[in-house]
Amino acid sequence: MRTILACTNLTKNYGKHDAVRNLEMKLNENTIYGLLGRNGAGKTTLLNMITGCLFPSYGQIEVAGFWLKKGETPQDVCYIREKNLFFGGAKVMEILQLASVFHKNWDWSFAHELLRMFNLNPNKKIRQLSRGMESLVGNIIGLASRARLTIYDEPVLGLDVLMRERFYRILVEDHAEHPRTILCSTHLIDEIAMVIQQAYIMDSGSIQLHDEVDNIQKQSHLLKGDPETVESFIYGRQVIYQETYGKGLLAAVYATLGDSDRQLANELGISIESLPLQKFFSYLIEGGQRIE
Repeated sequence: MRTILACTNLTKNYGKHDAVRNLEMKLNENTIYGLLGRNGAGKTTLLNMITGCLFPSYGQIEVAGFWLKKGETPQDVCYIREKNLFFGGAKVMEILQLASVFHKNWDWSFAHELLRMFNLNPNKKIRQLSRGMESLVGNIIGLASRARLTIYDEPVLGLDVLMRERFYRILVEDHAEHPRTILCSTHLIDEIAMVIQQAYIMDSGSIQLHDEVDNIQKQSHLLKGDPETVESFIYGRQVIYQETYGKGLLAAVYATLGDSDRQLANELGISIESLPLQKFFSYLIEGGQRIE
C-alpha cells in the first residue's frame, strides 16, 4: 500500500518548549486514521505543519511523494480546522462555492445531498449558525472535496449525539464508495473507535502508540487480583499502568493473552477484562508509557 504522508523526525519548538518533538508518522492511501490525544498534546500543531500552515523547526514532511518546502501548501489536501476561518457575513452556499474552487475533485451533487442530510440552510449566514452547525459546514467541505488526503481537527465539536453519529456514518459509507486517506484528530476517543482503522495516540508532542484499532482492542486488558499473584503473572509483559486498590492490584497490560494465559489467570484468581479505547488511552497517558 502506498504512503501518502510521511513525517520524519518532526519537531516544532517555541523557545524552550517543544510542541512537537522527534515525531514519526506514516499514512497510507485509502485508510481512515485517528489522531488521538488530550487537549494540548500537540495535535493541532502537527496538523498545521502537515498542511503548510506552520514550518517545522526540524524534520521533514513528504506528501504524495513531494517534500514540503517552507511556504508551500500540499496539493489535493483538504484541512478542516477546529476553529473555522469563515467570513461571518457570507452565506453557507457562498462558503461552499469558495471551497469548491480549491478542490479539483469537488462533488456538487454530494454537497447538496449533505446540506439536506444535515438540515443545513444554504442561505443562512455563517454568523447566524450555532457552533455545531458551523462545524457541519466544515464537515461538508471535507466530504465534498473528495481530496486525496482529508484532515479533520475535532470535527464534531458542538454537535449533539445524533448529529455526531450521522456524520460518522456518512463518513464511513462515503469512504467505502470513494476511498481516500482521512485523518481525524479528536479527544472524543470512544466515539471515533468504530470509525477509524488505525490510531496514533499522541501526548506531550510525541506519538505514544501507533497500531490498528482492532489490535489495540484485542491486546488491551485490565487485570485484578492479589498483588503478588498479579505481579508474577504480568512479569515480562507490557504493563502500561498499575495501582493498588484495597488489598488488591489493578494492572493494565498491552499484550496478547491466549487461552492458556486466561486459564492460568482463572486458576490464580485473577480477573481479566477488556479495556475500552478511552480507558486504554487514559491508562497509557497516565502511566507515561510509550509502546513501540
